[in-house]
Amino acid sequence: MEFAGKVAVITGAASGIGRAVAAALAQRDVGAMALVDMGEAIESVVADVNSAAGRQVAYAYQGNATDDAFRASVYDSISSRLGTVSMCVPAAGITRDELAVRVDKITGKARIYPVEKFKLVVDVNLIAPVYWALEMIGRIAEDRAARGLKKWQPAEGMQGAIVFIGSVSSQGNKGQISYASTKAGLEGAAATIMNEAVFHGVRCGLIHPGYTDTPMVRALGEDYIAKNIPPFTQLGRLIRPDEIADAICFMLANSAVSGELWADAGWHPPA
Repeated sequence: MEFAGKVAVITGAASGIGRAVAAALAQRDVGAMALVDMGEAIESVVADVNSAAGRQVAYAYQGNATDDAFRASVYDSISSRLGTVSMCVPAAGITRDELAVRVDKITGKARIYPVEKFKLVVDVNLIAPVYWALEMIGRIAEDRAARGLKKWQPAEGMQGAIVFIGSVSSQGNKGQISYASTKAGLEGAAATIMNEAVFHGVRCGLIHPGYTDTPMVRALGEDYIAKNIPPFTQLGRLIRPDEIADAICFMLANSAVSGELWADAGWHPPA
């Protein structure tokens, strides 16, 4: 896919990987971007992206990515002003880390991971990204149907691309029962969407970043990071968000790329 003139939607765009993807797409002359996040910081991020690009390329949308009505309103707004969305990077995500089962040393009773936390992480990290992607596919399908087009043909060129944000934790990671489950779940979702959405000319891929220098990772604490990450990576450091963003842009642009990409800096935790 060519980026010039295309319209993209990025969730979780106020920080971390989402923000880096927005900056990278602006540098690659994308036509316009809807940058989505819950916090007010999205406004300043949009201002920064536009200033760096020297043009109005990013538009701020503040709201909850798990809200169906909000999602539809974002697509309605950006599409009516700038055209059908053809790139989607749903990068919003959360962690609620805790051991799955912990025994109280005093009472001897087992405490299992709270189900409400599990459901919250599933809503944000798995269900929401899938539906931001499906929203785009549905609108591309409607647009094609309105123009009398049916099954996509290679001569048309790709009509859209999606990149989900997985994680090395999808392989399993101590203390991340909910987070790891959602990132593994995205593998099945991406593979299924790819099989279905290519009918409409839309590709779907999944990137598994390693430990990246984002607020989510920094929240683990400097001591934890120093002990558990650099010593077990080939790079010996956290991955930069722009390195992941560059890989995502590659996945969006290169139509021969499908499936999963591991961008883990060679991280292999001790047994």
